[in-house]
Amino acid sequence: MEEEMFFAISGHNFTVVGLDGAYLTPIPTNYITITPGQTMDILLTTNQTPRSYYMGGKAFVDSKFGTPMNSTTRAILQYRNYKGTETPVDLGDLLPADSKNASYAKAFTERVRTSGLTGNDDYPITVPTDSEINKNFTITISVNTLPCPYPSNNCTAPQNYNATWTGMHAASLNNQRFVTQNVNILQAYRCNIEDVYTEDFPDRPEEFDYTGATGNNETVPTVGTKVMTVDYGEAVEIVFQGTNVGNAENHPMHIHGYNFYLVGSDDGNFNYSSRETFNLTSPAEANTFGVPKNGWLAVRFWANNPGVWFLHCHLERHASWGMAGVLIVKNTTTDVKQSLLDPPAGYPPCP
Repeated sequence: MEEEMFFAISGHNFTVVGLDGAYLTPIPTNYITITPGQTMDILLTTNQTPRSYYMGGKAFVDSKFGTPMNSTTRAILQYRNYKGTETPVDLGDLLPADSKNASYAKAFTERVRTSGLTGNDDYPITVPTDSEINKNFTITISVNTLPCPYPSNNCTAPQNYNATWTGMHAASLNNQRFVTQNVNILQAYRCNIEDVYTEDFPDRPEEFDYTGATGNNETVPTVGTKVMTVDYGEAVEIVFQGTNVGNAENHPMHIHGYNFYLVGSDDGNFNYSSRETFNLTSPAEANTFGVPKNGWLAVRFWANNPGVWFLHCHLERHASWGMAGVLIVKNTTTDVKQSLLDPPAGYPPCP
């Protein structure tokens, strides 16, 4: 829940064929990098000498100030009817020695991102084109601090982030730290309950050198419950921009209710010329994918699932600190496919 992972099986290659429930063009490999919240479908052929083999998992931690986590967790894959007593085949160098090895992670994730299907009658690809995009968001991702709320100022200050920083951990999207209210947003939306959320989440962040020397930009976020809104049927583009604020690292971003197309990603700051590199013919689909440390990830999707959907970093500590938001896809007609369904029995009625 707190870190991405490398995974491998000693002595074996395998083939990745699916990501978050969507098909991929098959990817032969001997390891994967997987984030919290992601699922991958893997085909393994047991065609080696019958005996025991280690499976191994190791954390990928590329945060600026994070402590390396170089231990490996192991399990055993044993061929049926094998009766030997040899030590399982070792993993060797299938997993990187350094848990901060971002190039090892990127070598796999870039293959996944660009290995979507090109589309056919059974599995059509419907990536929104540039001219079809109705709604566009650019969202910065930052680790921040907030003033300590206790009179004694007895908070655990972030270690080594910045000598001038004090207070407690926080995190944000577009410098907005998300706060959960006592009334859930779905209920407030259905029942028109006021003063639970506002619809003024900024479409764009303030401008600064996001991945450079950020200074005091976005050090202390705004606190509130601001939501993003789109109408049913709109074509949406979101560019997630990593920042060097606080503790820069890879952030696996997840949107409930949707799979999105992974149309582009790179290091550094996104700019409009970056769209020239977009893959609109065979992008992978996912509902969770990593935004590279001090880089960006662009996704597109059709807003065809009405409702109130959580959007957040899938590193649990970051979500709990406020690196989250809500996307409301609004009903626009009386067509049942475009409207919220009636709640199940037992759901709290509107006041």
